[in-house]
Amino acid sequence: MKVVILAGGLGTRLREETAVRPKPMVEIGGLPILCHIMKIYQAHGFREFVLALGYKGEVIQDFFGRERGEEWTVHPVDTGQDVESGGRIRRLADWIGEETFMLTYGDGVADVDIPRLAAFHASHDSLATVTAVHPPSRFGRLELDGDLVRDFREKSQLDAGWINGGFFVLDPGVLDYISGDETIFEREPMTRLAQDGQLRAYRHEGFWQCMDTLRDVVSLEEQWAAGNAPWKIW
Repeated sequence: MKVVILAGGLGTRLREETAVRPKPMVEIGGLPILCHIMKIYQAHGFREFVLALGYKGEVIQDFFGRERGEEWTVHPVDTGQDVESGGRIRRLADWIGEETFMLTYGDGVADVDIPRLAAFHASHDSLATVTAVHPPSRFGRLELDGDLVRDFREKSQLDAGWINGGFFVLDPGVLDYISGDETIFEREPMTRLAQDGQLRAYRHEGFWQCMDTLRDVVSLEEQWAAGNAPWKIW
């Protein structure tokens, strides 16, 4: 099963890093986060990757042109500069073919059990499975009685509800839900898939974190440096 990674966005909320390189090439522990993501899949036996490139895609192409030593096959594909997530997926139709494929974003890591996720998708007659995760908590919770604080506690990650954590499993039929380059996959296509009963959620209770801001970069780097990186399963 191929793994498609969306790696072409501008990363505008991380301008401190993305002015000179695409977001997936921002390093954690001296290794691009893109490689961290690929190593998660590789550790579970998934070794063929299709990278949907856009902004500063030549940086990623150059890296994998020089990179050696990993037992994986990488296909960097230019999917255009001003193309939304759905459009990038649709532009990879020839690479996807008629087979079920994995899809995730080039900025999020997790300790997802990938084979279990794939088995979950295979057990349902739906075109798409999204991994549902709890976002990392950033704020403490106050329980108030008027202006008196009755209780204060660090907010549990489990209190935050479920969000789209990437790590999709998709059948080629999802391409029929994408109209063109301007389509944002997370909007109309996923809404229609849900309305049609074609979208399942695989609940992941473990670690997940995206690298959306400089604060996220610092957090991931600190976890890596401390030897406490839950996503490092290789």
